[in-house]
Amino acid sequence: MIEVEGVTKAFTVRRRTGRRILRERTTVTAVRDVSFTVPRGGFVGYLGPNGAGKSTTIKLLTGILTPSSGRVRVCGLDPSRQRTALARRIGVVFGQRTTLWWDLPLRDSLTLIRHLYRVDAAAHRARLSELTALLELGPFLGTPVRQLSLGQRMRGDLAAALLHDPELLVLDEPTIGLDVVSKATVREFLERLNAERGTTILLTTHDLGDIERLCRRVLIIDKGRPAFDGDLERLRASVGADRMLVVELDRPEPPLALPRVEVVRVEGPRQWLRLPRASNAAAVVAELAGRYGVRDIELRETDIEEVVARLYRGEDAYDIGGRPTTP
Repeated sequence: MIEVEGVTKAFTVRRRTGRRILRERTTVTAVRDVSFTVPRGGFVGYLGPNGAGKSTTIKLLTGILTPSSGRVRVCGLDPSRQRTALARRIGVVFGQRTTLWWDLPLRDSLTLIRHLYRVDAAAHRARLSELTALLELGPFLGTPVRQLSLGQRMRGDLAAALLHDPELLVLDEPTIGLDVVSKATVREFLERLNAERGTTILLTTHDLGDIERLCRRVLIIDKGRPAFDGDLERLRASVGADRMLVVELDRPEPPLALPRVEVVRVEGPRQWLRLPRASNAAAVVAELAGRYGVRDIELRETDIEEVVARLYRGEDAYDIGGRPTTP
């Protein structure tokens, strides 16, 4: 569905030098030698700190920008040269911008979008009915877009992006600013869209809850270069993220003395044990049960936010080939 091969995008920036009227021209490389592929039906999270090159990549994939070098193919098309043809096969949602008409009721905005994409009237009715049910649009289809809440508008934007039944959906911060209920609705819808219709989804977000809930694969870009490509388990392993074993004993005990385990906290009968990722949790639990009276045990993974923060900081980071990188 997406093929990116050795893509670089550089911009020429003019900066004023001191008090001189003349401006100095400098070249800024936003994306440098990026390569990845996304198969049909994939659900991929695309992460990176601010200024890492995420938005530039999205604009390259949608034909808004042309690469300085390298090759981009989306749905088998060259995005910058076949932008109109590509627009009929993809949907794009920018969380901080809307494609809806501000003063029109949501229903009228969606009708106008139907004409833009030249969707058959019968197909439009069927698709709109389906999206209305899935996204719970019914109560506010007649409401002007300017009067919609952020969560309602976001659901309207998703419907607008999907009216022409695209093969690929590109999402840039689709849950930004949403409340818990609206965020859950959007996440559930995206999950169903990918699982039931096989729509390929590329998601960029700073909300790592979206990534944990939805994405089977994570791509991370940092300073314009690829930093990681794999699943969440491999991401945790790549930064040496330890696991935490929370043990509740029958009675308070001194810090437990177990090999390869560090006690980091003790509160009465509860103790928090840090386990290196390479250690066998089952063996530790068996030894605990054999030596102490245990009421309850909980194994916790390192929060994904902390894992990604470590990778951004360059702590024990690995490149997509599994080799250590230099921050």
